[in-house]
Amino acid sequence: MVKRTRIAVVVALLGLGMGLVGVAQQAQTVLDIDPGVAMLGAAGAGISVVHGAETLYYNPAGLAKLPGVSFSSFYASYLGQANYSALALTFRNWGVAALLLGSTEIQGYDGDGGTTDLLAYRNTGVLFGAGIDPSDLPFLPDFAIDMSLGARIKLVTTRIGEESGNGFSFDLGFRTTFPDLHLGAFAISDLSLGVTAVNLFGGLSYETTSDDFQMDIKVGASARFVEAVRVAVDLHLSGSVHLGVIYEPLPTFALRVGLISRSGVSITAGLGVNVDGFLLDYAYVTHAVGGTHRVSLTLDFSSLDISALSRSLRRLLP
Repeated sequence: MVKRTRIAVVVALLGLGMGLVGVAQQAQTVLDIDPGVAMLGAAGAGISVVHGAETLYYNPAGLAKLPGVSFSSFYASYLGQANYSALALTFRNWGVAALLLGSTEIQGYDGDGGTTDLLAYRNTGVLFGAGIDPSDLPFLPDFAIDMSLGARIKLVTTRIGEESGNGFSFDLGFRTTFPDLHLGAFAISDLSLGVTAVNLFGGLSYETTSDDFQMDIKVGASARFVEAVRVAVDLHLSGSVHLGVIYEPLPTFALRVGLISRSGVSITAGLGVNVDGFLLDYAYVTHAVGGTHRVSLTLDFSSLDISALSRSLRRLLP
């Protein structure tokens, strides 16, 4: 039964165009699907980029550079067969998120490839992340470079038909920035480099068996050109390349395009609108079996003065 349900889930996820590859003794979960919306419009090249609550999905080291509180939620429907949604809340230095994937009509397959009954599938991932800038610690000497470090733990629960399992994995992150470059009248700013070591240890356990999570190293770099254009690229040791371009002609508007190369090529596109801290983002991703759409709403409270608010509340309280 466990073998049959594993095959069913891998085949179903492939059928939904999620870009997953079934590998023996390697667990596939909601954590393997490209996360977020804003950065996904730019191919999900977010390892070196700090972008609100979505920073937690890509590199926990970036949490140390967040300006304040950010809350984000998104939803996607895959070919009308599965629902994928997420909630993320981040503060400077830490964040928490929940990813949910579910379907009630997954076609089951046995070990010989024959069809079985329809299965219900539900997969939930909970992320806890923290990032720190060593220069903020008074007991450490000043470093010659601007850098931050981060860690993230991911908890997973899954249910496939009558089978259920749970597990966890652990990640580490690093991010550094470089001084602006000037080549005559041409300037390169916001130059940054990020690295994440994903699934250093951990796995998914069922009642009678267990699968390991696939370890991966992800390296990303990004830079801003002529102020309005940011280019980002991520390279994954597992074999994928993410290249994204973000055009921001106004502080409140962004256009995004990208390319993902991973056992095939996917084109991404998206846009974002910021109205007084309310960010609406949209992303479209092509797949072999059809494209998918995602929409997210983010509330950015980075300009909110928490200390001033607490002082006001204390004055109002008796």
